[in-house]
Parts: sequence; structure tokens; C-alpha cells
Amino acid sequence: MVLALPDESFAAFDSGDTAWVLISAALVLLMTPGLAFFYGGLSRQKSVLNMMMMSFGALGIVSVVYVLWGYSMSFSSGHTGQSDILGVFDNPFSLFGLSPLLETREIDGATLSVIGGFGTVPAIVWVGFQLTFAVITVALISGALAERVRFGTWIVFAAVWVTLVYFPLAHMVWGGGLLSDAQNGFASWLFGFNEDEGAANVAPIDFAGGTVVHINAGMAALMLALVVGRRLGFGRTAYRPHNIPWVMLGAALLWFGWFGFNVGSEGAADAVAGLVWVNTTAATAAAMLGWLIVERIRDGRPTSVGAASGIVAGLVAITPACGALSPVGSLFLGVIAGALSALAVGLKYRFGYDDSLDVVGVHLVAGLWGTIGIGFFATETGLLYGGGIQQLIVQIVIAVVAMAFTAVMTLVIATVLKPLGWRVSEEDEEAGIDAAEHAETAYELV
Repeated sequence: MVLALPDESFAAFDSGDTAWVLISAALVLLMTPGLAFFYGGLSRQKSVLNMMMMSFGALGIVSVVYVLWGYSMSFSSGHTGQSDILGVFDNPFSLFGLSPLLETREIDGATLSVIGGFGTVPAIVWVGFQLTFAVITVALISGALAERVRFGTWIVFAAVWVTLVYFPLAHMVWGGGLLSDAQNGFASWLFGFNEDEGAANVAPIDFAGGTVVHINAGMAALMLALVVGRRLGFGRTAYRPHNIPWVMLGAALLWFGWFGFNVGSEGAADAVAGLVWVNTTAATAAAMLGWLIVERIRDGRPTSVGAASGIVAGLVAITPACGALSPVGSLFLGVIAGALSALAVGLKYRFGYDDSLDVVGVHLVAGLWGTIGIGFFATETGLLYGGGIQQLIVQIVIAVVAMAFTAVMTLVIATVLKPLGWRVSEEDEEAGIDAAEHAETAYELV
């Protein structure tokens, strides 16, 4: 990720690339309502509205926070030249409210932004694209909390968590911080690489959010599930999806929007973007098959929910790797991701944590595999392509650091917010959280 400074950017802005990133931003924005359908369908009838409202609530609060200080905390040093804070986050006030990005100047008869953007795309366009990533990362977490969490506490958590966890991790990985491929990053210090000694051999790879989005959301979901506790009937009640067609619709919308997620992260309409599109499709299709194979062997039948879940697992796994693999490598990465996630969703019963809609089993597990799998399948530096073990070690390091950072920070935030009250009353949980929290029901059957 290279942020162009003002004097370098004016002649470089490209209308085709800009149009593609704007379309990609709209595609990624669609993913959050798609996730609401996916999670809503998986929920029971008496909690579907609350589950969908948690996604829509994240869309509201995170968008506001991102405009005010989120982009500044993640990326402002690349625009302003200021130093970040310990490689962890940028100054939240440097681009507060984004007004500095809107200043213009007349150059050769054209009105252009004073501050540059990402490659050939104006900065304000890149803001919109990155905003949608922050939104869906927070929304993903909500799947671990179905049927028992107060909506008001969730909104407060979303604002605090995105500020203290997501924005710093986005800066560390994509904004030139500790986990990035910058020469002053953590990997550079740990492995001693520099521009003259093969930096590419050990530079961390996270093309579109394996650490920032999926490991981050999955680990946060696990911490919240532990702090909030289990649903009243966990281990005794069969929590059956109330609307499987919604689950499949949600998976379809996520797959469609994910092309903006992955392909848009290239920041240009070029050959790499084409490779990313093909890799995303290949891995996702293979993951769906991998999940269904596990179901067929284990349970005797492949299921619709399994197909939809396998799609999501494949999308998650290919996200960090989509620009570094070949199409065949993507097939292998995907089928393994689908199988691993199909097996991992049962861990909550073995270890007793109530990850209601399998955020940990899908997003954390597939996100970890996708991030680490780069060390095996990357065409230039992967172990299976003769690149040695360095890339694999670096990928493991950034995954472990991301997990540790998110786990500690989320645990602290969730504990501090306990006085607000995480849980609805037992009576409201039993009767249905939709009526208790929103005074609504999804279906009027009178």
C-alpha cells in the first residue's frame, strides 16, 4: 500500500481506476446487509431482527466514527508525512473529519485535491473504500452474540472497539506500521531485511484483510463469547436456522460483494485485479466443495447451510492471499479452508464457549489458514514454490501478533463495558430478544 503525496499525485489520478474503486466500495458496502441476511437466516425466529440490527447498527456507528477520526488513525501519516505513534496508530486529529482531503488547487486548468491518494485513486475515494472494511469487520463479530446482548451496549462496544483495535491494526498492517512491509516495520526488525538484501523474501503479505478483518473479528468474537457467556439453553437446545433461503441469499450477496473486497484492494483495474478475481472464485468454489465433502463423510448428507458456510470460509481464506497465489494454488487453499472450518465449528461444544453463529470456526480458523497458507502457496516466496521457509515464518508471526493484540484489547474493552450490562434479562432472552430490545417481531402470524 503506497500513499501518494500531493506533488506526486496530480498527474497520476486515473479515471478508470477511480471508477473501479468507487464500484468496489459499493460492493463491499452491500456485504454488510448481505451479512445481516446470512446471520438473520441462521438465527431463531424470535431473535432475527436483533441479529440483523447488529449489522445495521455497526454500519451506522462505524461509518460516523470512520469519517471523524478512523481514516486519520489508520492512514494519515502516509498523506501528511507525520510520524505514527510507536508504529501502532496515526494521529486521529491530522485528518479529523476529512476536511484536509477536500482542499483543492488549480493545476493546468484542472481542479485537483491537495492531498494525494492511494496510487492512481484520489484519497477521498480510498476513504470510502476503507470505511466499508471497518464496517463489516465490526458486523462480523456480532455473530458470536446472538439472542442475548443488549443493543445499546453493542453500539458502544462497536465505537470503542473499532477505535482501539481495528484502526490500530489497519495501520500496523496496511498503513506502514509494525506489521506492514515497510522497511521500519516489525518484520524488518525481526528478520533484518532491507532493500538491498531481498526484502521481498520476508515481507508480510495481507492483500485484503486476513489479519485486519478476519483474524481480528474472529478473535474478538471469541473474547466476547467468553465474557458475555453462553445462551440459556446452550448444550441442551437445538438452535436451528429459521430461514435457510436467507442464509443462501446472504452467502450469495457476500460472494458478489467480495469481488469489491478483494479485487478492489488492488486499487487499479489491471492484470493483478484479474488474477485476484479468478483466485477469489477458485478458492471459494473449492471451499464450498471441501465443506460438503466433510459433511458427506461425517454426517451422511451435504447441507444447504454447509454450502453457504463453505462459501464464506473460502472467501475468508483467499482474502489475504488472493494477489500472491496462482489459480491452482487458490484451489488447494480453498478446499483445505472449507474442510478445516467444517471441522472447527464443532469446537465450541468441546470447549464450552457459545460462538452462536460460528464466527470463530469460520472467520478465525479460515483467516488463520489463509494468512499462514501464503507461506506455502505464494508463487514467488512460498515454501512449495522453492521460496524457503522465511515467508511462512513471517506469516505465522503476523497472525500470532494480530491474535494477541486483538485478544488483549477486546478482553479489556468488554470487561470495562460490563457496568453497562451486556446481557438482557433471562425472561427477555427466553421470550425473545426482538420484542424486548426493539418492540418488534419479524413475522406477524395473527
